[in-house]
Amino acid sequence: MLKLRLKKGGRKRQPAYRVVLIKSDARREGRPIENLGFYNPISKEFNVMAERVKIRLDQGAQPTPTVKNLLVKAGIIN
Repeated sequence: MLKLRLKKGGRKRQPAYRVVLIKSDARREGRPIENLGFYNPISKEFNVMAERVKIRLDQGAQPTPTVKNLLVKAGIIN
């Protein structure tokens, strides 16, 4: 199964995350199938390729609860 999940990056005490498409059994820092955007929790900046996310969701990818909340706030999904 494929998941839309956050992949952690950034520096110490300055987290930044990438929204990635990855196999559900892969580790968090594993190699993603596709990078779809990023999220910075400090500045609340969220940028994602909406068309690619919709395509992947239609293909059966499941977002994690955190990614789903971000997509709802961005107005990409209901």
